[in-house]
Amino acid sequence: MPVLSTMNQLVKVGLHVLHEIGNLNKYFTIFAGRIQSMETNRKVLLGMSGGTDSSVAALLLKDAGYDVTGVTFRFYEKEGDTEYVDDAAGLCERLGINHIVYDARDIFRQTIIDYFVHEYMEGHTPVPCTVCNNQLKWPLLAKLADERGIYHIATGHYVRRKTMEDLHFIAKGTDADKDQSFFLWGLQQDILERILLPMGDLTKTRVREIAEERGFLKAARKKDSIGVCFCPMDYRSFLQKEVPPGIIVPGKFYDEHGNYIARHEGYPFYTIGQRRGLGLDLNRAVFVKEIIPEENKVILGDLKSLERTEMRLKDWNIISPEMLLDKEDVIVKIRYRKQANHCTVTLMPDHTLQVSLHEPLTAIASGQAAAFYRDDVVLGGGIII
Repeated sequence: MPVLSTMNQLVKVGLHVLHEIGNLNKYFTIFAGRIQSMETNRKVLLGMSGGTDSSVAALLLKDAGYDVTGVTFRFYEKEGDTEYVDDAAGLCERLGINHIVYDARDIFRQTIIDYFVHEYMEGHTPVPCTVCNNQLKWPLLAKLADERGIYHIATGHYVRRKTMEDLHFIAKGTDADKDQSFFLWGLQQDILERILLPMGDLTKTRVREIAEERGFLKAARKKDSIGVCFCPMDYRSFLQKEVPPGIIVPGKFYDEHGNYIARHEGYPFYTIGQRRGLGLDLNRAVFVKEIIPEENKVILGDLKSLERTEMRLKDWNIISPEMLLDKEDVIVKIRYRKQANHCTVTLMPDHTLQVSLHEPLTAIASGQAAAFYRDDVVLGGGIII
């Protein structure tokens, strides 16, 4: 009896031990998963152009303890210049972080350059930087990060992220002169929830100081990029290279009443609101009011004639309809700097957004972007019809 009792007790103890071992295995699996998740969440894929901002972003992220991988996208290279790739690779080597190069020239041409040319040929005003950020650069960063088991994605944008009511928003950067929030209204929650923005609370002056203090003198002294990356200054010459000969031909300027004024160089070379570069001497200020591609006409008027009190948007993105629609305290911007108007936004039956302006706004052009704000937070945006 004692022997049998002892054996039963041993069996019970053994079963208990096996049960506990099973629990331990389960707990270890859970714990290991959490550790793995934590390790993944400390990894970040940083878009690096070789410029000042992304270089300092790499420094700051590494200082913060992140496992940084830099990626340089080959979007467009003027005359085969790849110095920017070498600069980014050299900085990563000095910091001891991984660096990859991704050739995105084909998709950049399809998504951005072809779109850019098409919009001008339609008489519209394209917004390539907005389209690139929302439809190409950030989604491509996320795709590459997913392929490499990296959770966070980052750039050197001068913007911040805010979270309200469990939703993530882009907010203006501290440096008002460098703030880039206007271009990022189209980012979705699956992107916003994983972004890191190390430049958001810094000024450009301080960023250059950091680069110099750390001995990265070339990065510290690089000039800021100006205009569109693939045609920094003169889009007319770019269009002439992209469009077959004989498509862009001279046409006629008219006033609002249909009176002929003068010849012009071709309607794609003009945008709504344009005053300079018309080649006219009329002893009065005139602006491009309307472009009629099918007739190669450009209509001119005075500044007052360009005022509008409403516009429609397509291809829009709204982060929180409750925060934006039918509110009286929303600000709309259709230009990167300066301009800001109060408006009320209404969702229409045809799924466009009706924007009713509280004050008249001049030079609203089809193809432009409109971004909505409350205080410093981006609520959404869309493309003007």
